[in-house]
Amino acid sequence: MQVSVEKTSELSRKMTVSVPEEVIQEKMAARLKSLAREVKIDGFRPGKAPQHVIKKMYGERVRGEIAGNLIETTYIEALKEQNLNPVGYPHIHPVNEAEGFKYTAEFEVYPEISLEGIEQIAVSRPVSSVQDVDIDDIIEKLRAQKKSWALVERASQEHDRVTISFSGVSEGENFTDGKMENYQVEIGAKQMIPGFEENLIGLNAGTNKTFEVTFPEQYGNEKLAGKIAEFDVEVISVEEPVLPEIDEAFIKAYGIDGTLDTFREDIKSNLEVELEQALWSKLKDITLNALYEKFPITAPNALVDEEIESLMKPYIETAKRQKVKLDDLKLPRDTFEEQAKRRVALGLILNDIIKKNSMKVDDNKVRSTIEDMSKSYERPKDVVDWYYSDESRLNDVRQMVLENQAVDWLIAQVKVSDEAISFSDAMSKQR
Repeated sequence: MQVSVEKTSELSRKMTVSVPEEVIQEKMAARLKSLAREVKIDGFRPGKAPQHVIKKMYGERVRGEIAGNLIETTYIEALKEQNLNPVGYPHIHPVNEAEGFKYTAEFEVYPEISLEGIEQIAVSRPVSSVQDVDIDDIIEKLRAQKKSWALVERASQEHDRVTISFSGVSEGENFTDGKMENYQVEIGAKQMIPGFEENLIGLNAGTNKTFEVTFPEQYGNEKLAGKIAEFDVEVISVEEPVLPEIDEAFIKAYGIDGTLDTFREDIKSNLEVELEQALWSKLKDITLNALYEKFPITAPNALVDEEIESLMKPYIETAKRQKVKLDDLKLPRDTFEEQAKRRVALGLILNDIIKKNSMKVDDNKVRSTIEDMSKSYERPKDVVDWYYSDESRLNDVRQMVLENQAVDWLIAQVKVSDEAISFSDAMSKQR
């Protein structure tokens, strides 16, 4: 077997493998001899047909089978010989030869990873604490969740709920299937397309209003995306929100038997757990961003393609549930490409750190992670049991914990300085 490798790009390789004709003939002879004992040929007793007859009838098929087997065996051998670590499956191309057998295998390899100079990276670690005003904000949100509505005889305002009947027309076509009756809209809740709710401010019950709004360019229905629509609205009623008092019944509804002070302490305790997780998540993201900028490794296209598919999957599943045709779903590849490249590159770096440092998952950390995740559920033990009852679910948590162990290692290598931020900033959505 002869092997040669051509570097066609930074990560792409073209490997050519040649097998001598004598190897082919040796394997063919053995296979044809075995075949002669198995097949039945008219005019000959079983096993008595001459080899030249067997070869004439089955030679081409047998040579094809041997070629396929040689690809399977020699490809692995050639990779070991050349010390190559391929990404995914290769593209195999047989090469026509008068004698012998030759093929090319095109594939990508994993990038070389070096973290030399990592100690020069500087990151800011966000620090924060739960203040009284943060607890007040949470209590107000809890009150809002239990709000009721009271009819008012005035013009509608921000945060009011209006009951309307409306129809919509775009480019001369009614898209609301006639008229939507008794539809409730909370002004400011952003449940409607941008501009719609704002047009409902300042209207009394019994009022009619016609206005135009432009659908977003990325709207789910392609026929309406980016189009101007005219809405004809009739206001049926206007209601204002009524927040409940913070009394014993209100507190008990959240599972607390005690005073307002007890309630606030319970909220603070929960917020501190969430804050700790949020601060860790932000530090992880900051550190990985700095790492990606310092070591911008090239991600193999095969892995980027897989990651793009993974990123697109939730959108596709949502479209299926909403019975939106996939052909109408606008999901251009470049929307996800940069994010996919980043995730793949960082995944390769973290895996390299885990491997080079011989890291093993901490089972105690896995248990505590699952227990922390279960605290937000009504029956935490059932959640813990759910994870431990399925090996694949448990492995997902193990992988996450192992990745976080690698991030801990990274943080220990870089220069870290503290930066105070507000609770609201700490809890803001991660990228």
